[in-house]
Amino acid sequence: MKISTKGRYALIIMIELAKNYESGKFVSLKEIAEKEKLSLKYLEKIMLNLNKKDFLESSRGVDGGYRLKNKPVDYTIGEILKRAEGNLSVVSCLKKMECTSKKGNCITCSLWQELNGVIDNFLNSKTLEDYR
Repeated sequence: MKISTKGRYALIIMIELAKNYESGKFVSLKEIAEKEKLSLKYLEKIMLNLNKKDFLESSRGVDGGYRLKNKPVDYTIGEILKRAEGNLSVVSCLKKMECTSKKGNCITCSLWQELNGVIDNFLNSKTLEDYR
């Protein structure tokens, strides 16, 4: 498994929003891009995946931007990375469910499934609250 810049930048966005949670302030992507020296255009693309299904609140206008809809403790790092990256399987055969469909033939399948479980448990045990 390799976390791409999409996943890393998604975490940066979400941690910045978590830092501002108590104030209730909307944070613009421009602020985050300038503070972290990242491409605003790229952050806008990443935000498309993060801003689905009641994950965030958004506001337009001069004081517009984004803020967390829930408390930082309610957002796991695993959940954020999966939204940004999609599937986080360590090997492609698990991602495509090929490994599990030929379990009897794949002697390493159980190893990869166990490793995925360890990684999922770790990432889901960490929340934005841990990093703000």
